[in-house]
Amino acid sequence: MRRFVRDSGLTLVFLAIFVLAIVGQSFAGLAQNNQELIEHGQPTVGYLEFVTSSDFLVDVAENWQSEFLQFFLFILATIWFIQRGSPESKKPGDEGLGTDEDQLVGPYARDDSPRWARVRGIRLWIYSNSLLVAMGVIFLLSWLAQSLAGHVVANEENAQHGLPPETWLDYVMSAEFWNRTLQNWQSEFLAVGAMVAFSIYLRQRGSSESKPVGVPHHVSSVESE
Repeated sequence: MRRFVRDSGLTLVFLAIFVLAIVGQSFAGLAQNNQELIEHGQPTVGYLEFVTSSDFLVDVAENWQSEFLQFFLFILATIWFIQRGSPESKKPGDEGLGTDEDQLVGPYARDDSPRWARVRGIRLWIYSNSLLVAMGVIFLLSWLAQSLAGHVVANEENAQHGLPPETWLDYVMSAEFWNRTLQNWQSEFLAVGAMVAFSIYLRQRGSSESKPVGVPHHVSSVESE
């Protein structure tokens, strides 16, 4: 167990932070939701009712879909585009999918390579693109959950104001939906771009996301090895 914790420390730390953050969000969201209900003269709701409601789900899914879209596009972009000097990028000249020898697949696979890396055909293609596919699927599912939950919330608000309900398609084409969505997208893209650019000139000693402190600005960490 001790070895597992040591070897999985990065995953476990962020999993713990995630759990603490989403629990904190649920209690803060419950307090805000109940305050709004009181202001409108309506009865408050309990914790379990709130965390299973569309109000809570739409906020969670809205953030999840933007995060996984960020990773999906970043993984895809780093196949074909480079940024000289950034540890987030391959070195110039390495653009593209790489050769089988570079990727250690098929006849170039090692004895300890994943089993699907040693085969040919559809299994190799699936495994070769599995990270991008996983991020894309999670993004689409999160986006769908956001749209469905947001549709329910929007119609609840319409009912409170005596307005007719709208269809799901009306909602996902509305300015409100895209305003909320693009708010998250633009911040994620800015953060990724800033990380790529800042890591050319700035350092953090000991971090795998940074080049070694003494590596020149124009050299990536891959080129310095």
